[in-house]
Amino acid sequence: MARTGVTRSRFDTRIYFKFIPFRREFCYNAPRFVDGLRARFLFVGRNLMDLVKLVETAVIGLGYELVDFERSGRGMMRVYIDKPDGISVDDCQTVSNQLTRLFMVENVDYDRLEVSSPGLDRPLKKEVDFVRFSGHKAQLKLRMPMNGRKNFAGIIGEVSGGILHLDVDGSPVSIELSNLDKARLVPTF
Repeated sequence: MARTGVTRSRFDTRIYFKFIPFRREFCYNAPRFVDGLRARFLFVGRNLMDLVKLVETAVIGLGYELVDFERSGRGMMRVYIDKPDGISVDDCQTVSNQLTRLFMVENVDYDRLEVSSPGLDRPLKKEVDFVRFSGHKAQLKLRMPMNGRKNFAGIIGEVSGGILHLDVDGSPVSIELSNLDKARLVPTF
């Protein structure tokens, strides 16, 4: 049963609060919020898509490309950035400092922020990525099987009308971009 009450702040305005009974199944990291017999929760109404747009705007404003954004259940955020010349540690530090300040201003709750390059096996997310890396080898995983297969590895061809043309061992394969689950470059040495 939830209790409600009224308290007064130092400016003599009423603040309404509601105690929520603690149940471990409602909170994935419950031990962090436990305060005696009651748990205190702060519900922040920030949508993940809004957060991605916020990060993307900041990263593009600094002159980098946002490759990927991940948010884990423990409050960790991973941001993968890239630019045509490649990424250095100083680039990651610049973006990390800017995002830390931005998250303080926007009141984004997180425990840890990681900023890094996408690596040699860079994920391919957008149609622009496939156009940029045309002629490179890639590993693809489909959502729905095509001809009994979900995994393909081949050379990226052209992309037109949302269809990716891939050369798999000398035979052409056409894959809809909307059917892609994961795609990564295969590093060549």
